[in-house]
Amino acid sequence: MPRLNPLTPDTAVGASRDLLADLVSRHGQVGDMVATMAHSPAVLGGYLQLSRAMGRAKLDRRISERVSVAVQAQQGCGLCLDAHIHAARTLGVEEEEIERARAGTSADPAIAAVVALALQVYRAPASITDDQVAALREHGFSDRAISDVVGVVALNLLTGAFNLLAGLTPESTARA
Repeated sequence: MPRLNPLTPDTAVGASRDLLADLVSRHGQVGDMVATMAHSPAVLGGYLQLSRAMGRAKLDRRISERVSVAVQAQQGCGLCLDAHIHAARTLGVEEEEIERARAGTSADPAIAAVVALALQVYRAPASITDDQVAALREHGFSDRAISDVVGVVALNLLTGAFNLLAGLTPESTARA
């Protein structure tokens, strides 16, 4: 059972009402997470801006979805985990690689290194070493792509933590 109720453009106030009205007019509807984030225009606005910004990331989407799966497997947000597994499948990521991502690795050493970095950003960013960053560069990742890992982790931390706080689960958001 959700702890916070989703809002609509009719029930939201101020900036949240405007943000929701704009999203609904452009997309027809919004998901429960976005509608529930509308309780805080700062959180909703920040999420929308970070989400748009990460849409311009240099990190390959097939890799960023594996990073998201790894982070959400650790964070425990079932709603986010399901969404990122679905996105990975849609992008053609093989089931074995999705399972490896859930375990925090990959059969591809370059992707395994990125996933490991992401989990370190999530758990203990102060422990990242120069050697790790150099290894990512040796695998062909640019400084921009390496930097994008932090953005992917930050976006996952925001969405997962919000959903967990709000009590949003795959079961609570299932549509009849």
